Amino acid sequence: MKKVATILSVLVCMLAFGPLQAQELQCDVRVNSNKVQGSDKTIYQNLQTSLYEFINNTKFTEINFRQAEKIECSMLVDVTGREGEYITAEINLALRRPVYKSNYSTPMFNYIDRKFTFEYTEGQTLDFNPNTYISNLTSTIGFYVYLFLGLDFDSFSLNGGTPFFDIAETIANAAPQEAGGDNGWSSTGRQNRHAIISDINNPSYQPLRQFLYDYHRNGLDVMAEHPEQGREAIFNAISNLQGIYERNPMCYFLQLLIESKRDEIIQIFSQGEMKIRTEASNVMKTIDPSQSSRYEAMLQNKGF
Repeated sequence: MKKVATILSVLVCMLAFGPLQAQELQCDVRVNSNKVQGSDKTIYQNLQTSLYEFINNTKFTEINFRQAEKIECSMLVDVTGREGEYITAEINLALRRPVYKSNYSTPMFNYIDRKFTFEYTEGQTLDFNPNTYISNLTSTIGFYVYLFLGLDFDSFSLNGGTPFFDIAETIANAAPQEAGGDNGWSSTGRQNRHAIISDINNPSYQPLRQFLYDYHRNGLDVMAEHPEQGREAIFNAISNLQGIYERNPMCYFLQLLIESKRDEIIQIFSQGEMKIRTEASNVMKTIDPSQSSRYEAMLQNKGF
């Protein structure tokens, strides 16, 4: 894949963030205002347009992507309240990755950020600099853009997403801390943006990064031609997560990985040789104990 070779020479551009031709993302952006009373929906339509153009028309790196290589993702901003220019919302995020020699796209990250608050006025320019906090709107969106880039690149090359994760952490560190609360950036919170990127960049949690590569590049990408080889690589990948769970079962990014991959893992190990399926079931029941019955049930499928 061209992307694998590209990663090896990536130089991330941290200064030029103008509205250039889209290069990296193909993102479906929606703003839903059904939960907000009032007939004036223009501001939400304008917000959707502004966010779409910001995400899809900003050049976030120096890498040139072909159309087929653009990262597929979606962001749904679900507005829950508005007072003047101040908007409270949740943001539903989804990242997908194509699997080699198949028509299948694997879910890499599915998450609902319930702490998304920002100010927005019609016609507002969405200014962004990863080193400087300008607004919660662009810092939050920019954070997830770089998180998506990091996850995608990690899945094609071991630790290939490092420069993007570093920028995401810079954005998180530049954001203000909210006294007496949690605005999604708190360094003391355990279920927020800061916790996600801290877990990813924590050297003690390196198996999380290894998982992203082994599961996708060595596992899913070979399954079309060598299903048992791919299944074994995926088993090894999930087995390596067990050490992190034993060290810290509350590791937030580990929880998010499992939630994003659970249904797919069950599908993969509902087939194949019973020995590896049983071993996979035991591992998943250990690191995802609340769903033990589902991992037990996947063994009932007798076919390949």
